[in-house]
Amino acid sequence: MLEIDDLQVHLQAEAGLVKALDGLALALSRGETFALVGESGCGKSMTALALMRLLPENGRYAGGSVRLEGQSLLALPEGRMREVRGGRVAMIFQEPATSLNPVMRVGDQIVEAIEAHTPLRGKAARARALDWLRRVGIPAPERRIDDYPFHLSGGQKQRVMIAIALAAEPDYLIADEPTTALDVTIQAQILDLMRDLQRERQLGVLLITHDLAVVSGMAHRVALMYAGQIIEVAPAAEFFARPRHPYARLLLQALPEAARRGEPLAAIPGTVPPLWLSFEGCRFAPRCDRALSRCAGAAPALTEEGPRHQVRCWLYSQPGEAAAPRPGEPPPVRSTELGVAAEQGGEPLLDVRDLRVRFRLKGAWLHRGPRRFDAVDGVSFQLRAGQTLALVGESGCGKTTSGKAIVQLLRRQAEVSGQALFQGRDLFGLHGEALLQARRQVQIIFQDPFASLNPRLRVAEVLEEGLIALRPDLDAGQRQARLLRLVDQVGLRRDALQRWPHEFSGGQRQRIAIARALAVEPQLIVCDEPTSALDVSVQAQILNLLRDLQREQGLAYLFITHNIGVVDYIADEVAVMQAGRIVEQGSRDDVLTRPREDFTKTLLAAVPRLRHG
Repeated sequence: MLEIDDLQVHLQAEAGLVKALDGLALALSRGETFALVGESGCGKSMTALALMRLLPENGRYAGGSVRLEGQSLLALPEGRMREVRGGRVAMIFQEPATSLNPVMRVGDQIVEAIEAHTPLRGKAARARALDWLRRVGIPAPERRIDDYPFHLSGGQKQRVMIAIALAAEPDYLIADEPTTALDVTIQAQILDLMRDLQRERQLGVLLITHDLAVVSGMAHRVALMYAGQIIEVAPAAEFFARPRHPYARLLLQALPEAARRGEPLAAIPGTVPPLWLSFEGCRFAPRCDRALSRCAGAAPALTEEGPRHQVRCWLYSQPGEAAAPRPGEPPPVRSTELGVAAEQGGEPLLDVRDLRVRFRLKGAWLHRGPRRFDAVDGVSFQLRAGQTLALVGESGCGKTTSGKAIVQLLRRQAEVSGQALFQGRDLFGLHGEALLQARRQVQIIFQDPFASLNPRLRVAEVLEEGLIALRPDLDAGQRQARLLRLVDQVGLRRDALQRWPHEFSGGQRQRIAIARALAVEPQLIVCDEPTSALDVSVQAQILNLLRDLQREQGLAYLFITHNIGVVDYIADEVAVMQAGRIVEQGSRDDVLTRPREDFTKTLLAAVPRLRHG
């Protein structure tokens, strides 16, 4: 058993002492999947790092214990801990782009893990690495094994990370958002692989994710975290059928689906509080729609509320007490119908015709001259103001490449042909001032928020950079007011403006990237997996925000995603891509409920479904 008992982890930050984990206790058994869920910044990833003894330089263990089958990991010398880390307990990190070594071939990185923790060496280790690349679904593994990370898509990099973690066949696996960047077919393949390994090796899995559908299909037990504490623990079936904590109920109501289309999702007001504060009462009370009068003054304990079901809430300790009045605060769940801003007729805002993107790849010495790879091969679609076109498909099919080509980010890297007519003007033919004006109208939210944010700029500078370049009509005061409004819109605290990108969690960085795209008030936004790194409640905030902006301003979205639930909720039209081509296109209802192509049917069959008990 892998156990944490009363674990306290403190970080020394500019704002003061951050109590990242405060009295955390959990136990993971061999053969069990234990899911850790909660909002971005609540301490999920810090729990994983604490288990692996990989705390940041400013972090320290302030109390408690971490034991692996009775042995204290905190007492081990670093040399012994290296044997445990990777060999006995492996970890899939949240952000593959920053976890993979950019100057090592991906095959060498897998071989490194195999040789460090198994007897295999040389050709045998390489053959094992090749087998793992095949098992995690990397296409053409014989060729990809010698690629560098930058040759791979985001989903392919994630699969390489999974191969590195599993290659040494550990006893316990800490999976921090292991399927976030994966399309649904590869996600299903990876989850099946984890289930098979669990059966074969009695693998214990600590699954950290915001995808509640994956949790309902994979987990035996679920723990819900909030502000450094666990606030509810239950068997998975019990958690989804009868959630006790108000926070748990709101999370389940925040899931996007077709039944909620046309009305806002249950976005929980506010954000996770900063952990340098001194808490007196319930940490969730300021955001809770069922808060009691005593919630602000005394902290509830984690108490038994059923067989193996614990909850940290005064509602169960004081069942007869009435909820405290909350004047002036809007309820977290609204049912008002949203207006529809989409124009059903008229000229399209964006008309893409026969888009082709070809990359030149230097071949091996046997080849004469460069080889060419057609990443996008004759894609055409139209998008009207106020509409959302969802572009879905497997990782590496050309979705992101299409989006980048449209916003003119591949001019120096690839041969782009065809037309992208924006308000009748071909974006591919614009240069100089005309291109600058087009960039104000067409923005992009990138898939990887860490790689797209300048680590040398504070958040205020990141957001203001686009305003200075593309909105010279705004003075300093107007820009500052715009920044404050932006962080409010995307659910960040205002003190975030003076912090650096590395100080935020993955989900918080994604909100910063979304705010940057919204800053210049564009007409079209290419959304490349804008909610893939977000937990359920923040995803609801962002989807509500995108829908509100679309209704008010007539914004159009080219929405690149693998989350079919989000597509079902937000899309008007759906285009399905395979191997650089669109194989099926039509209205949301037609494609998702009456698919005609076998590939679309396979894609939809792999979508995880939430099991309510």
